[in-house]
Amino acid sequence: MAEVHIIGSLVGASEFPKSALCCHWEIIAGEFWSPVEGELAGQTHVDAPLDPELTVWNHPIDIHFTTTSLAGWPRLRVQVFHQDVFGRNELYGYGFAHLPCSPGLHKIDIATWRPVGTGADQLWSYFLGATPQLRNLDLIDSPTDRFRLITSSMGKVHLEIAVMPRNFGSNGIEL
Repeated sequence: MAEVHIIGSLVGASEFPKSALCCHWEIIAGEFWSPVEGELAGQTHVDAPLDPELTVWNHPIDIHFTTTSLAGWPRLRVQVFHQDVFGRNELYGYGFAHLPCSPGLHKIDIATWRPVGTGADQLWSYFLGATPQLRNLDLIDSPTDRFRLITSSMGKVHLEIAVMPRNFGSNGIEL
């Protein structure tokens, strides 16, 4: 079988309005992909940096897949949250990236966004920190429905990932 080993880390985040951030992440792959080993989802710690410009997580990602087709190549979905002084988590952004299919080390910046909502939602968010959130997380990496949303750009999540494909050619799959 063709295999792909993906090793790396969620390095951190930058350009967000406030620091004290954490990140929920998930790797999504198509129906022809089977995880052999590793976690498909996780969460980083909350980093409250001295330098508010850069949040550092260095959270490891290590997953091994087998596949019979290139269809449904893995992608990484992220949700960034800000934790306030009361321990409440406020959504700061959604984002995703298609993981590279070429072997080697890759540095990727994932741009994030969040739904704006109505004027009442914005007022509610300002005073209570309760930002509008998606009911269906599939909208994050599905371009067909996302264009209907009114969103606001947020910061970037930094990812360093090494992709190691194996046995693709010998199984009749061209990269």
